Amino acid sequence: MLVKQISVFLENKEGRIARVTKVLSEKQINIRALSIADTTEFGILRIIVDNPVKAQSTLKENGFTVTTTEVIAVAIEDQPGGLAHALDILHSNKISVEYLYAFISKASKKANVILRVEDCEKAIDCLQSKDFTVLTASEVYNQ
Repeated sequence: MLVKQISVFLENKEGRIARVTKVLSEKQINIRALSIADTTEFGILRIIVDNPVKAQSTLKENGFTVTTTEVIAVAIEDQPGGLAHALDILHSNKISVEYLYAFISKASKKANVILRVEDCEKAIDCLQSKDFTVLTASEVYNQ
């Protein structure tokens, strides 16, 4: 149930994100979701792609500093309070969320939320016990 997220460390320079997306597109790697956090000097581009192994090697071959992190993806009803309910469950179980970002599923019309938490297995158990759908890596990569 864990999804591989690629994190790319980028200097805050013009065209760096464009270069990442071009390198991936040249290898037919499709981006499913992304988030960027930046400071004045650098940024971290977090991406979910359809082929994380190929993406990581391609980016490294092109001189990017890349790491892979395991995250969870949760399907949430695309309605007011859907995310709040999921986060309340995690909070009540003392599971800290380091960061999150979301994308809409074309197939299910639900919001898919990528969560980086301290304890993925505990988070998965808590969410599933409250009838949330935790997506498999294949479900996320093949959307």
